[in-house]
Amino acid sequence: MMKRAATLTTTGNEELNAQSDKLFAPGLVIILDLDRFGEYVEEKGLDPYKPNLITGELTNLVEEFVRKHRGVVVYGLDRERGTEEVVVEIPYPIDIDSIVRDLEEIRKKISSLGVTLSGVVLYDYVTGRPARDRREAYYGTPARRRAVKLLKSIKRKGGDKIIVVY
Repeated sequence: MMKRAATLTTTGNEELNAQSDKLFAPGLVIILDLDRFGEYVEEKGLDPYKPNLITGELTNLVEEFVRKHRGVVVYGLDRERGTEEVVVEIPYPIDIDSIVRDLEEIRKKISSLGVTLSGVVLYDYVTGRPARDRREAYYGTPARRRAVKLLKSIKRKGGDKIIVVY
């Protein structure tokens, strides 16, 4: 019997999320989350399962940001429902100041729509791979666990800021 060699092809996002042989690389973990968005949806009578002005805008802004800075969306970007929270990793960041400026611009644009946004930018080791589920996205690495803990702390204090931790 003769066995046929398997061929490997990549399509669509697989090319954008190409994997390296290394498990971890130095980089940034970025978590963004809308503050008290459930209250806003209820107050305005919006459907939480469909994109609205804010979640649609956040989706577009995050997509632009990820393309510009060669990031990987680990979890949360959702065109069908809109983006309320997102985890992004940027392996080998080149210009951290530019990244933080762009995140502040995203925060300001979302605030101008009537909802505040909190975020954490943490320099640590990252995988640069999408997560299989929410739990892995937030707790799959020590850096992500630390970033989530910092985000919760910000949100308890009122939110509407982005902190950077080196």
